[in-house]
Amino acid sequence: MTLLTRTLRQKIYIEDRDRAGIKYSSISVIVIVLMAASLVFVWSHVRMTELKYNIAKEISIKENLLEENRKLKVEIATLKSPQRVEAVAKGSFGMTYPEREQVIFLK
Repeated sequence: MTLLTRTLRQKIYIEDRDRAGIKYSSISVIVIVLMAASLVFVWSHVRMTELKYNIAKEISIKENLLEENRKLKVEIATLKSPQRVEAVAKGSFGMTYPEREQVIFLK
């Protein structure tokens, strides 16, 4: 083998090695970028699922509060009814309707 042939082979080997290094580094960068994009994609879907669960929980709480509000309104209406007020006045306080002579008309 001559010196020229050996030098040419070494030069070709070094050039191939440099190209391979560039090739591997660019592949590494692409892989890292794809992994980062995948992580962001997965994180966003996990966060979206978490938010959906939170929204469903809050809607359930709202529905429960609306139902409780409706029941309380019915209870208020029942407690304010004239029949109940009259029954409580007669039963608890011993009240009766006034006699005719106890009524005073104002003009």
